[in-house]
Amino acid sequence: MGWITQARGEGTQVDAPQGTIRSYAPATGELLGEVPVMDAERVRDAVARARRAQEAWALLPIEERCERIRRFRDEIVRRADEVVELIARECGKPKAEALTHEVFITADLATWYAREAPRILAPRELDLHLLKHRRAEVLYAPRGVVGIISPWNFPFVIPMGDVLAALVAGNGVVLKPSEVTPLIALKAKELYDAAGLPDDLFSVVTGDGKTGAALIDAGVDKVVFTGGVETGRKVAAACGERLIEATMELGGKAPVIVCDDADLERAARAVVFGGFANSGQVCIGVERVYAQGGIYDRLVERVVALTRELRQGDPLGDVDLGAIIFPPQIDNATRLIEDAVSRGAQLRCGGGRPDREGQFFEPTVLTGCGHDMAVMREEIFGPIVPIMRVTDDEEAIALANDSHLGLAAYVFSADRERARAIAERVRAGMVLVNDVVIGYAVSEAPFGGVKASGYGKIHGAESLRGMCEAKHLGTERIPMPARDPFWFPYQPAMVSGMRRALRAVYARGTLGERIGRLFG
Repeated sequence: MGWITQARGEGTQVDAPQGTIRSYAPATGELLGEVPVMDAERVRDAVARARRAQEAWALLPIEERCERIRRFRDEIVRRADEVVELIARECGKPKAEALTHEVFITADLATWYAREAPRILAPRELDLHLLKHRRAEVLYAPRGVVGIISPWNFPFVIPMGDVLAALVAGNGVVLKPSEVTPLIALKAKELYDAAGLPDDLFSVVTGDGKTGAALIDAGVDKVVFTGGVETGRKVAAACGERLIEATMELGGKAPVIVCDDADLERAARAVVFGGFANSGQVCIGVERVYAQGGIYDRLVERVVALTRELRQGDPLGDVDLGAIIFPPQIDNATRLIEDAVSRGAQLRCGGGRPDREGQFFEPTVLTGCGHDMAVMREEIFGPIVPIMRVTDDEEAIALANDSHLGLAAYVFSADRERARAIAERVRAGMVLVNDVVIGYAVSEAPFGGVKASGYGKIHGAESLRGMCEAKHLGTERIPMPARDPFWFPYQPAMVSGMRRALRAVYARGTLGERIGRLFG
């Protein structure tokens, strides 16, 4: 059984008899629409149609593909208001976040990919150090059809970043959105069609977990999955069994290290923003804070004060925090808070559901936390900021690395060299100094985690090249004789000559080794 958002947080379900999913606004309980649960046959058909369309798309010059992607970008920009409103309603996030975190970043990714892809994916000649009589190039060929399985917390920017990279690189795309937020993906498809891009090249298949499994089984050439660790393990296993290339962007438990010399006001505001943006439902959001003793008390007081100033309510109104998208996250938040308090943590503000209709949870600050508490070790994915006192940089680094996850981390210090030294020792795919979250918006930079946070990269040149198969094309610089001296039959002279060459070129202290160091 899959999951969808249901009115008033009463639970989620798929309407199995009719094979439909109903999407409700988490802030109001309003029914927003219905989508079908697509079976394996419909998924296979979508992949087959994408493959046929991709054959012609891949033959277009990359500059032409990029120009068409710009048209798609233009349609997103032109109709940004309706996209923002739908995101706010179906996700329950403030319109300000829907605009800046989703639509704006998507438009920038489209712009950057369209501008840089011809350079990044151009044939690249290698400077051969040994076989100088050969010429070697690396070509980047489209994989074919890319299957994308996307999450509910950022249902526009996360899948569309991958869709754009795949299309620019010459692939077809089939997107399976989360069953919690399916309407936003369909809106993206509507904008794609309005931009006049090829039919069937990009399609959306709606449904539950079985639909996602069917997409992996339908013969796609790459899978990009964003979601939880446990589901990611199943997706990775399914891809591995079929020998399908996969990118896994999984959970995060981002630490913030606040050094005793940090700018108190900036650090406090960063903790509040990073912890409560999108009501904490951010894979790179602030999930644990390690504040050194010299700044701990002042940081706590300022974080609590700023948290109490936050406005929570109707995401279409003038608010800072909206609703919880996925109802089980409310139960998870409650469990983590109860565990922490039972182990000695202090509840400084928030801690429960406000007295209002909808799937809301108060922004919560816990202090006096320790690593024996689940809130410091498990992914929260909700509006809770746990703060722990540490003695020095070494303890902070050790605790920051004491996690099975490694997606993002943040360091605050007035000393840039000190901050950099700490950042280099924290195991995470992205570490920011004196900032939070914004690294995802850097289109040029690769994004992805280490440890159980996944593998592979999205964004940047790595994303575009990852959507391609790297092919070595080798040609001759000079004509070679019909009888190559290294081919059959092997001659004693060739063996003795190669033995002398091996020693002359690679043995330490030889003329060949010294020349190699000089020129290579």
